[in-house]
Amino acid sequence: MPNGGLPDDRPLPVAVDELATDRATIAADRWRTRQNESCPTVDPRRGQMTAESPSRDEPAQPTNAERIGVWLVGARGNVATMSIVGARAIATGRAETTGMVTEREPVSSLELPPVSAFVFGGHDIDPTSLVDQAERQCERNGVPDEETLASVRDDLAAVDERIEVGTAVNCGAAVTDDSDHLDRELAIRTVVDQIHDDYESFRTAHEIDRLVVVNVASTEPELASPDRYDTREALEDAIDSDDRDLPASVLYAYAAIDAGHPFINFTPSTGNALGGIRELAVDRGVPHVGRDAKTGETLVKSALAPMFAGRNLNVLSWEGHNILGNKDGLVLEDEENAAGKLSSKGDVLESILPDVGHNRVRIDYTPSLADWKTAWDYIHFEGFLNTEMTMQFTWEGSDSALAAPLVLDLVRLIVHADEFGEGGFQPHLASFFKAPIGVDEHDFSAQLHWLYEYAARHSDV
Repeated sequence: MPNGGLPDDRPLPVAVDELATDRATIAADRWRTRQNESCPTVDPRRGQMTAESPSRDEPAQPTNAERIGVWLVGARGNVATMSIVGARAIATGRAETTGMVTEREPVSSLELPPVSAFVFGGHDIDPTSLVDQAERQCERNGVPDEETLASVRDDLAAVDERIEVGTAVNCGAAVTDDSDHLDRELAIRTVVDQIHDDYESFRTAHEIDRLVVVNVASTEPELASPDRYDTREALEDAIDSDDRDLPASVLYAYAAIDAGHPFINFTPSTGNALGGIRELAVDRGVPHVGRDAKTGETLVKSALAPMFAGRNLNVLSWEGHNILGNKDGLVLEDEENAAGKLSSKGDVLESILPDVGHNRVRIDYTPSLADWKTAWDYIHFEGFLNTEMTMQFTWEGSDSALAAPLVLDLVRLIVHADEFGEGGFQPHLASFFKAPIGVDEHDFSAQLHWLYEYAARHSDV
């Protein structure tokens, strides 16, 4: 095992362990059959959506690789922009793969699609172009640097033409202000149909072999009474009856999974966490994963807290204070939008240290920091003979540069799961998230072990 792994006899969650070798073989045969099928014919889109066709040449793709469509919800945001810049810079040899878990053994032993095979598109409500967004990040944050940006500028312009106007249903006031989104009066079913048509138009126009939808949009307010949508029937009835409480992330997830496209929820938003979406994913045999990517302070917590538990040290208080200055920080100034984020960050610690005396997390918007975020944590703990001690750490990093390689990793890994017919949620990907769907374990080493074991088993196949 690589450093930080657990003993080889530690079992995977049942949902992963049941994926036996014979099932993987059958699924691979099934995928080869599917791969020979042609893309469906797409009906013309309605409302504000316009038919999309590529007006620029596509970057050269490997002749032996599938074309993997990566549809980003929030395609002009910081994380999406950095993901596209990074992918294209890697594809042209201008950037290293540092930060990508899939480029390190044992995960790199899996047969994964190359990043150069990714073809990007997406939805957004921000009219600012991708090139302008990348330039702003370069000027304010120094990431990407000017040379890297210059090398991918044409690629960004090409992707920008594939970005469609999205919906902002129940995304919160901070997100919908000064945005260009679908008519609020459109019926929910109409919005879902238009999202679906965008996915399929993109697939057809760009000869996509497989499409993955990734939600990297700003955090929505928490959904009130999510239990109302615990079944597929209840969710579809809500869509058909124009239930205006359903948030945008759920509509994007439903449209993707219903059409057979894997879905990744990189955000704390509801998305694929609803029981009805999860049931649909099982029915369709579609993999999905989320939620709330673990990139900074919470990553440190999930690695550090098990140390206190393992040494039987009593944590009296753990205080965390986060400051950041990008659009996500601004959106999280709204208490309703911040609630889900704070919940997922706090739950990690309480899961590992259930007897923690005091656990609080703050997130504050500091405009001058731009995409850089700083987290300061103060840990007050008790040791032998009631001796009280403290530990402090400061985490400072570029928010988008930490997140972008994980987006690329997750696309590669969920494509692998789809190829082998591994529908439903993906417990072996828990290490990427603060609130991993279907998993209660938050110890980072334990979560990594599941991923390593998955890689080892599939490498044997």
